[in-house]
Parts: sequence; C-alpha cells; structure tokens
Amino acid sequence: MTPLLSRVVVALAALPPLLLAVWLGGWWLFALCLGAALVAVHEFSALTRPLRPIVLAAYLGVAAMLVGAAIGGLPWLLGGFLVTPLAAFVLHGLAPSRQPATVAIGTTVLGTAWIGFGLGHALLLRDLSPEGFLTLLTVLLTIFAADTFAYFAGRLFGRHKLAPTISPGKTWEGFVVGTLAAVAVAFFALYEERDTYLTIPQALVLGVVVALAGALGDLFESALKRDMQVKDTGKLLSGHGGVLDRVDSLLFALPAAFFLLRAFGYG
Repeated sequence: MTPLLSRVVVALAALPPLLLAVWLGGWWLFALCLGAALVAVHEFSALTRPLRPIVLAAYLGVAAMLVGAAIGGLPWLLGGFLVTPLAAFVLHGLAPSRQPATVAIGTTVLGTAWIGFGLGHALLLRDLSPEGFLTLLTVLLTIFAADTFAYFAGRLFGRHKLAPTISPGKTWEGFVVGTLAAVAVAFFALYEERDTYLTIPQALVLGVVVALAGALGDLFESALKRDMQVKDTGKLLSGHGGVLDRVDSLLFALPAAFFLLRAFGYG
C-alpha cells in the first residue's frame, strides 16, 4: 500500500467516529479527546525519552486538564494544568532521574501544556455559545483543508522552502494554497449563519487565524522531531504516523480559534 493510499484509508476509517463525537459533544467528545491525549502523551514521552520526562505526571496532568475543561470550562482547564508541575516535582524527587530536575520537569510541563491545552480547547469550542457544534466542525474542516491542499500544492508545484531547517518538505506555495483553502472553508461553512452568528469578515478572519496557527503547530512539532532526530512520533496510524502527527496543527489552531471567538464576543 502506497503512503498516499494509506493516508486515505486511515482518514476514511477515523472520520465517522470523529464526526459522531463532535456532533454528540459532551462526554462522548471528552472520551475521544482523552483517548487521543493519552496516546499523544505516550508518543511525546517516547519522542523525548532521552530527556527523561516524568510520564505519570504528564498523564495525570492532561487527564486533569480535560476533566476540568469538561466540567468547569477554561478556569478549571487551567487549574487542571497545575497538577503537572506539582506531580512532576514530587515524582522526580521520589524516583531520582539521571536528568536534572529542570530538564525532566520542563519537558514534562511542555508536553502536558502542548497536548492538554490543545485538546482541551476542543471541548471548550464545542460548548461555546451559540454555535458550538458548527464552530468546532468548521475549525476541524478548515485545518483538514489547509493541510490537504498545502500537501498537494507543495508536491505539485512547490519550489520555495517555507522553513528549510525545520521542515524541508513544506513550501511557501503549499502554505499559500492551504491558507486560501482554509479561508474558503470557513467562509462557506459559516455563510448561512452570517446574519445570526459570525459576519462574513469575521468568518474570513477565523479562516486566516486557524490556517496560520495550524501551520505554526505543524512546524512546532517538526522542530521537536528534528531536535530529537525522529521522522514520526509513532506508527499507530500507519501512513499518517502517530496521533501527534495528525493533531499537531489542531493543538495550536483550537486555542487560537477559541480566543478569537471570545474576542468577537461569543461564549
């Protein structure tokens, strides 16, 4: 099976449960996000194993963050995050690592914040008033369009490297096409609600912000992988790599979308 065909098969298999969880919301979406977060923490821990992250503290931290987001919104999401440095400090003291506390605890906090805040904001977006389902679905579709069009545009006519030292495969041509696709998806997905929810200019701004944040999220993960000298964070999704390889764009885009919509006065 070619890498492209493998990507298509995995995407088709994952799409129905994802859409169902987004539609149902509540604890169904929580369960999906928690499962993805725990797998992502496992992949991050494997990725950064030489730095000796405190894995149990990271698991506890992301779980506390997602539970907090589900039952108490943003304040409790932030409160759940505080579990991480406390647990990491205690566990590092109980089982001394060969790494200094600064490195081990810092790595743990980084991974927990990156994954927990990113996926936690999926729950916050779903509960955002008045159009939580539509908003989260739009962000997911926008990121999917940006990634897909950037990938194919880069392969077809990409010539100028976007970030050659971090991710040599990404091009400015792919980024521009991906951003245009993201803006178009946000526009069409929200067009019917232009008189009751986001205005047309707001929808266009949302598309741009999500595309930019998604690209930065992708580059952030690429920088970590290059730093640790690995190609993929896992093999769970075959041609897609690991879970982190699939949600890296969302981990920046979901919080960016949430705070942009809060700035627009929603929620």
